Amino acid sequence: MPNTILGQNQYGKAENRVVKITRDGATHHIKDLNVSVALSGDLDEVHYSGSNANVLPTDTTKNTVFAFAKEQGIESAEQFGIALARHFVDTTEPIRTARIRVEEYAWERIAGSGGGRPHSFVRGGRETRTAQITYDGQSVQVLSGLKGLTVLNSTDSEFWGYIKDKYTTLKEDHDRILATEVTAVWRHNSAHQGPGWDASYEATREQMLGAFAETYSLSLQQTLYQMGSQVLQNRPELEEIRFSMPNKHHFRVDLEPFGLGNEAADGAVYFAADRPYGLIEATVLRDGAESLIPADMTNL
Repeated sequence: MPNTILGQNQYGKAENRVVKITRDGATHHIKDLNVSVALSGDLDEVHYSGSNANVLPTDTTKNTVFAFAKEQGIESAEQFGIALARHFVDTTEPIRTARIRVEEYAWERIAGSGGGRPHSFVRGGRETRTAQITYDGQSVQVLSGLKGLTVLNSTDSEFWGYIKDKYTTLKEDHDRILATEVTAVWRHNSAHQGPGWDASYEATREQMLGAFAETYSLSLQQTLYQMGSQVLQNRPELEEIRFSMPNKHHFRVDLEPFGLGNEAADGAVYFAADRPYGLIEATVLRDGAESLIPADMTNL
């Protein structure tokens, strides 16, 4: 048998669904999270010999997630992840690094004819908020983000002037639908880490949406760059942002066989194709910043 050595490794409990209800008198508030814990450190022996002497059971990590939700509450996905990461590293000697990934699902208060009931909610149709917190005993890295943010411009988008070869059949389009489902991850700089995670998230989301709506697009790449640039220009707490944006193609249907035109200016009919799709991915950085978001972060 060839000689082998152990490489990078981690373990933990994935996808702990935590729902925390906070009661402010008759008014209730919901935090609905999906929390995954990954721990690494002095764990060679459990792989080589099966000794569990340095292993904190994954069941314990699950219990810790729920206990922290009760004892400390959930102010934000980032705050909750930081508290968990620090706990696992600072209280368990063999654990050197903790990575906490959080997905947050939005609930909206139901506003009925009488003003709604303070404990009635409907699951929001918004994107899923994400956060990843990594703590190595010295420094905390916070990556916030979102996925499933579907946006569409019904005009102010073109695509032409591209390379054409013998396999090219795509026609140039000077008035097309531009649609995508945004996945984004952004990194906070150390000077701005702290409270205000929810406000930072909402403001970052608002800047992205504003740039998407206001950019006259000649390519999805151009729109992506404008979205990232506008975020960084208006959010001083952020250093970089990475996007993964599939081009959700809308093709004008050929209605000539039926004697019908189908021009965009007349109100066209489109076929929405779900696959295959163009996939545009890029990182936008503040000038002078180092790129630290892994390229595969937006594909998780």
